[in-house]
Amino acid sequence: MVKTELSYTEENYLKAIFSLSRKSDTAVSTNHLAEKLDTKPSSITDMVKKLADKKLVDYVKYKGVLLTKKGKLTAISIIRNHRLWEVFLVDKLDFKWDEVHDLAEQLEHIKSTQLIDRLDAFLNHPTHDPHGDPIPDKNGNIELRMSEPLANAEVGTNSIIVGVHDSSSDFLKFLDTFKIKLGSEIKVIQKEKFDNSMLIEIDKSQFSISHQVTKNLLIKN
Repeated sequence: MVKTELSYTEENYLKAIFSLSRKSDTAVSTNHLAEKLDTKPSSITDMVKKLADKKLVDYVKYKGVLLTKKGKLTAISIIRNHRLWEVFLVDKLDFKWDEVHDLAEQLEHIKSTQLIDRLDAFLNHPTHDPHGDPIPDKNGNIELRMSEPLANAEVGTNSIIVGVHDSSSDFLKFLDTFKIKLGSEIKVIQKEKFDNSMLIEIDKSQFSISHQVTKNLLIKN
């Protein structure tokens, strides 16, 4: 993976650009980046110019920003670190899945490639983090798993929960109250036309969940 001496802020910018660019083939606008990072557009422009000077992004005024090959590999490396630390915190230190994001945000900036490679081996090379997101391998390859929102499922469908679109602490805690977790088998019993809420069954228990929940739960058949 690419090794570049960057500040925490610069690394977070690269992650944000990578995340937004995966949703579209076009350049990421500075306004969208400002929205994701919750900062002023003027600050975004200044930082993007710095990243462009380091050959990590291509930036054209009024058109947006794209990661260079070097920038993309750097972003993927940071994401790999983050997701491996999340697995470690959940699997080895018994943190809950709603507790690990902020901790992993701190740990992801550790620069030791040797440490991360040993962590990966210690965890037996996991392919997905506790939220179902794919973990890039040491060469930057990402194994994408086919999934779709539960909201798309038809009545009578049996599926497996494989991820969450919303990994916020509030959403994960909400899922815990219903014992909804990755690997759970879920069946759609009924779907309301009025508000698209669903009556579902998990472990022989039936309950209703809103459209807001179903569109943020990822499943595979």
